Amino acid sequence: MSEGWFAPSVATINRIPKKPKMTRFLISALLALAVRATTLHAEDKTITVFAAASLKNALDDVGTAFTKQSGIKVVVSYGASSALAKQIEQGAPADLFVSADLQWMDYGVQKKVIKDDTRVNLLGNKLVLIATKDAKIDHVTIGPGFDLAKLAGDGRVATGDVRAVPVGLYAKAALERLGAWTAVEPKIAMAENVRLALSLVARGDAPLGIVYETNAKVEPNVKIIGIFPDNSHDPIIYPAALTATAKPDATEYLSFLRSETAKSVFERYGFDFLVKRTS
Repeated sequence: MSEGWFAPSVATINRIPKKPKMTRFLISALLALAVRATTLHAEDKTITVFAAASLKNALDDVGTAFTKQSGIKVVVSYGASSALAKQIEQGAPADLFVSADLQWMDYGVQKKVIKDDTRVNLLGNKLVLIATKDAKIDHVTIGPGFDLAKLAGDGRVATGDVRAVPVGLYAKAALERLGAWTAVEPKIAMAENVRLALSLVARGDAPLGIVYETNAKVEPNVKIIGIFPDNSHDPIIYPAALTATAKPDATEYLSFLRSETAKSVFERYGFDFLVKRTS
């Protein structure tokens, strides 16, 4: 509540002299101040979260549940973890960061914009190969010697930017370990984040894509045709942590991310819940 604003009590209003016109004026003024004070207080109860684009559907639902329980509004900015980490470094007003990999959370810690002692490895995911829903390909076995370039034919394979975006980093690592990277590299269509890569396949602009399983499951215009072996890339882990400038209310939100309510939402969307629940 801002200094100078106050909410009058019933007793205060009752002590106002009973001069009709003046009384009505004073009561209206005091009530207007009360409404304004309440509004300002509500506006203060807002936190800003920077989160990996692949979390959007699940985290939107989690935020709704948290606001209903706490009265604290959650504003989420989604994007590639790489871009979000750099925005936080440059002073963007985020209270909490949820990355799609460990690397970009490490970056934030190194730049001293993340509170390392609040960090928790929250979720896990899987890397999958997708195709347009009406593609003739239904299933492929992904393993050593997997020829993705041949499978793509004259088309492209959409994924995140393999130089920075987590899904692209995972995809490149997997394809290198499987011996498929050199041949398919010229056919890779790099997107700014995983949701944009997903949309390239959903619209038919690319016949194939490498995205997270959770994203593929909520897009009706694509289908999963293969799952990358876990040993073909580093574990897909989503760490969450408060920023160095986090508001106090953000601590409550971080705790809520570990709750039974949040767990049920994340698992409904296909994420692996990695932490011990707080409640």
